[in-house]
Amino acid sequence: MIHNNISIIVAIAQNFAIGKNNDLLFHLPNDLKYFKKVTTGHTIIMGRNTLLSLPKWPLPNRRHIVITDNPDDHFDGCETVFSIEEAIEKVKDEKEAFIIGGGMIYRQFYPIAGKLYLTLVHQDFEADTFFPEVNYEQWETESREEHFDEKNGFNYSYLNLRRKGN
Repeated sequence: MIHNNISIIVAIAQNFAIGKNNDLLFHLPNDLKYFKKVTTGHTIIMGRNTLLSLPKWPLPNRRHIVITDNPDDHFDGCETVFSIEEAIEKVKDEKEAFIIGGGMIYRQFYPIAGKLYLTLVHQDFEADTFFPEVNYEQWETESREEHFDEKNGFNYSYLNLRRKGN
């Protein structure tokens, strides 16, 4: 079942790489600003390792839901759940909630998310964590913006995609 209020936000390389050694593959300051702009005022849902990888948490002006399988986990300023179903139940009345990682959480939510906010970096990266391969025929593009990061020397795009049929 597709949940139209569940959106995924992720920065991916063209080979669908998203991370290595529990860290991001690239540092895009404008993408971090974009992430903040899009998610502020909304609930963000993440796995335990994603939360722990944040430089500081909770992130301001966002409700945090952390999915973990450890019943002893407690994170200040965050709500803890033990399944994606429990996370979905907690946001069922919200207009939009954002899945922010990591790899295992993305894989579980990808088949049911109604919207993708992709930052697509136009090159491959070596990684140990990947986003599910996006079948673009299942998605319609709502918007696309092209950018160039001078510091890193690569092109990237912001793609906002809505699942077809929703």
